Amino acid sequence: MAAYTTGKIIEFNNIKKEISKLKKDFKKIVFTNGCFDIIHAGHVSYLNEAKSLGDVLVVGINSDESVKRLKGPGRPIINEKDRAYILANLKPVDYVVIFDEDTPYNLIKEITPDFLVKGGDYNGKDVVGKDIVEPSGGKVVLIDFVKGKSTSGIIDKIKEKSTI
Repeated sequence: MAAYTTGKIIEFNNIKKEISKLKKDFKKIVFTNGCFDIIHAGHVSYLNEAKSLGDVLVVGINSDESVKRLKGPGRPIINEKDRAYILANLKPVDYVVIFDEDTPYNLIKEITPDFLVKGGDYNGKDVVGKDIVEPSGGKVVLIDFVKGKSTSGIIDKIKEKSTI
């Protein structure tokens, strides 16, 4: 099997430099993040909508250790390198960055995007990074999820149908 390489997967240490170049060219930067454990139609719809807000979509994904801390010992299902590779090969995604923290706060600080995008389930909740994005003139945008499309729902369905 060929190595999973793509110029779209950027190391945390290099993302600031890459984004600075794009901002000098007046590109509007959109940032979102998540575990993206099992990619499904809801994710693709969400990413397409996020990308429509600007020129460049940066997706931060939780590392395997971070997912484990957030979701429990049975997760992630798909390892971070595979998740990054899959996301990097989706049409709306321009860059993927893996981060180790439980939140993308430090990554958002590095990027200072024009748009910080989260799912509609954040309505009424404090969005991590809002205190970085809004004072710099950026905007927090909440996108509704596609009903019935979730990684947890897929995992539950697999468990229900499993005969093992």
